[in-house]
Amino acid sequence: MSNAIERRVPQQERGERRIAELLAAAEVVLSETGFEATTMKAVAQQAGASIGAVYQYFDNKEAVAHALLAQYDAEMDRRWVNLEEATRALSVEELAQRFVDVMIRFIEQHPAYIVVLFAPGTHKRDVKVQNRLRERLALVFRSRNRRLSKEQSLLVATLTLQMIKSMNSLYALSKAGERATLVEEYKLALAAYLTSRLAG
Repeated sequence: MSNAIERRVPQQERGERRIAELLAAAEVVLSETGFEATTMKAVAQQAGASIGAVYQYFDNKEAVAHALLAQYDAEMDRRWVNLEEATRALSVEELAQRFVDVMIRFIEQHPAYIVVLFAPGTHKRDVKVQNRLRERLALVFRSRNRRLSKEQSLLVATLTLQMIKSMNSLYALSKAGERATLVEEYKLALAAYLTSRLAG
């Protein structure tokens, strides 16, 4: 019995490693060619794998994009674990800047993020991860303004996330030389909104 378990574990580890390699390859292909032009064959070639190996783990490129987005969501979740503690000493303006900077840094580190964010089939995201982030933001906002109810702080968190999300698509569509200006405008807009909601 124990021998069977010992044999299965390495096989599982190999499978997880292979999935990670395929997703890393898909990230490159998607960032370079976009979703529509991406093919399973291109992902296989980038990974140095057979097309059969790709289909062993993913039914189609929509499934690949969905898996990548789940991976991105999990990473983003980890980045915000200690959000309240990490932002306690910041002013509201600095807080807004931090939120935007974290998102921009993430986009730059994962150039396929915007591609998969708007790919078909990826609208079914991990609700738990999204809710955790919203709740963490709400806790930060309530610590800044105790007069905010739980419902109000969650609303502010929701709108904050929506503002940042809207920046993602505009950032992707903007020319490289325009992006710095766009980011600064979003920082100003978010800072103005949070200042009005967190004052007092």
